[in-house]
Amino acid sequence: MDRVELSRVQQELFAKRKSSLRMYQEMMVGSHRFLDLLKYELITSIFSPLPGALGLYLRKQFYRSLFKNIGRNVFFGKDITLRQPCKIKVGHNTIIDDCCQLIADGENSTGIELGSNVILNQNVRLKGDGSLKIGDNTKINSNCSITFGDNVKIGKNVLIGGYSSIIGALTHRFDRTDIPIIAQGKESKGGIIIEDNVWIGASVVILNGVSIGKDSIIGAGSVVTKSIPEFSIAFGVPARVVKRRK
Repeated sequence: MDRVELSRVQQELFAKRKSSLRMYQEMMVGSHRFLDLLKYELITSIFSPLPGALGLYLRKQFYRSLFKNIGRNVFFGKDITLRQPCKIKVGHNTIIDDCCQLIADGENSTGIELGSNVILNQNVRLKGDGSLKIGDNTKINSNCSITFGDNVKIGKNVLIGGYSSIIGALTHRFDRTDIPIIAQGKESKGGIIIEDNVWIGASVVILNGVSIGKDSIIGAGSVVTKSIPEFSIAFGVPARVVKRRK
């Protein structure tokens, strides 16, 4: 019989003897306390699918207790996915629209931190087991994806166009051929930094290991594989600086 090789995440979930309930608590709630599980289940099951103004009001009142820290006047759309919300911080006057996913995976994740006046439009997905920080007044448009196995930091006043992907996941090692790639572990590429006042167009892909300097513009459809200096206009595959703003 072939030897089964598991990734670290698979080992955490399956290799140890855990009940289905314990696995669910670790994945979804991030706590082993039964009362935390009960609170999570009741609040998300009852209030998540409720439409209209009533659903918006009830989520605003009851979701607060799930988070590590949350500011004033935070609005939650319906059908939001929350995993380990005890690792998520949210500032004041923030909007998390319908069908967004905020997923702080893994035992070692430091979680997600959203600043004040942040807007996540419909179907934005934030997922990872590293650290993600999004600064004040930043807007992320619909259907964007941000993964963060490394540290990902997005500054203040950043505008991200729809369908963009910020890929801060760790990179799979592949130097050995005697075991599957999935079991060889991962390595850091240094994370991603997007500084203040950056405008990222629609359908942009930003790879791990790059930084984008303040007040820069990335054209729609670009793939950013190398760092972009501040006050730059860049586009293309791969993205190249075509003009300086200052």
